[in-house]
Amino acid sequence: MSEPSRPNIVFILVDNIGWGDFSVYGGLTATPRIDSLAATGIRFNNYNVEAQCTPTRSALMTGRQSVRTGCYTVPLDPHAPYGLAPWEYTIAELLSDSGYSTALYGKWHLGAVEGRLPTDQGFDEWWGYKDSADEAGYASYALYRELIKATGGELPKLWQGRKGEPSKPVRDLDMEVRPLLDEMITKQTTDYIARQAKAGKPFFVYAALSQFHPPFKTHPDFEQTSPERIGGYADMMAELDFRVGQMLDAIKKAGVEDNTIVIFSSDNATGGLHSVPTGGSNGPWRGSFANPPYEGCMRVAAMIRWPGRVPAGVVSQEMLTAHDWLPTLAGMTGNSDRVPKDRPIDGIDASAFMLGKSQTTGRKSYLFFGPDGGPMSVKWGNIKVIFRYADSFETPIEKPYWPRVYDLSSDPHEDYNLMVYKMDMAWMIGPAGKVLADFQNTVAVYPNIKPGEEFTGYA
Repeated sequence: MSEPSRPNIVFILVDNIGWGDFSVYGGLTATPRIDSLAATGIRFNNYNVEAQCTPTRSALMTGRQSVRTGCYTVPLDPHAPYGLAPWEYTIAELLSDSGYSTALYGKWHLGAVEGRLPTDQGFDEWWGYKDSADEAGYASYALYRELIKATGGELPKLWQGRKGEPSKPVRDLDMEVRPLLDEMITKQTTDYIARQAKAGKPFFVYAALSQFHPPFKTHPDFEQTSPERIGGYADMMAELDFRVGQMLDAIKKAGVEDNTIVIFSSDNATGGLHSVPTGGSNGPWRGSFANPPYEGCMRVAAMIRWPGRVPAGVVSQEMLTAHDWLPTLAGMTGNSDRVPKDRPIDGIDASAFMLGKSQTTGRKSYLFFGPDGGPMSVKWGNIKVIFRYADSFETPIEKPYWPRVYDLSSDPHEDYNLMVYKMDMAWMIGPAGKVLADFQNTVAVYPNIKPGEEFTGYA
């Protein structure tokens, strides 16, 4: 069978959903559409992201460690510069340069000023919010409204834009719109799929859904509408599954199912972190994204489907990371030559594995950085070496007396530090140290970009 030219790509990214939340990963709220998506392609059990929303999205877009791009933490100060430097080359730019139509709907979180918005980074059009869904709750506070009034500022907005034009606000981002966000994002996405399929041009659409990022407010169509769901978390999980199903249905209705790659993953593993609504699970993994670098912080659900091309029904323990999508999708679309060579690319091209031509993704290790930009751990195979760790949002990042060493194959919850129980495992620190040293050697040649820096390239 010959390879079809330029497959469409629909990348669905959910926000703050743990590894164990979907029923196909062991969750107890039914997610039949997501489960079906997993069954018709490859489901990854060892897919890894970065410590927070912005770092993971930076990694996904650029194929680079977020510490290289200056996007290694969520910007809490609205006046601090942040976001991808225009010099960065995103997956959207790569596909656009090869003739794709491109769009983003939903959350961006990689720059809030003109020059660093989605339409400046390869997307032909976008609709959504610049930063994070927590802004929907700001206007609920009288003090915030008074602050905006006193400073002449604006309440948080939903935006839309087209390449070559300034982005424009379309409505307030508040608690009235909060429960409707994923419905709106999905509608934008499904309309785009129908429009582009009719036009006959290959497309890449990035649907960045809002759930489960606080503040929480359940869509009225799903709030306690089934006796099988008791809490708000389960209700929102049911809506999420429905929205994914709507996108899958739109692909089929448009007649492009056989030539469309669908990817589904989460940006962070925060199941069980939030107290309202109660719920969420990171499966067997320790901690949440408040606990870097334990597996509950970095390991999330991911799956990929391309009928007739990506093998169906595969459940893989092969390691994959958010950084790998750019080179992998470049390989799957015949655009490997467009991957930049003037900068370090940390992602690996796993396209041969995705297409059933290799037994391995090619990724053997993963270097994990913390929200302060410093290295925290190295995972190689099933061995995890932790150099620094955090117990919660309210405690400092700490350095243990000796690096902690865990065997994830027999201790997925990282309860037994082998440096305490079996000191003859100290040799395992050596390979992990080499991964870190190799990275630091590249930084000596290609220094990391500072947050918000107007970087224009290496000499």
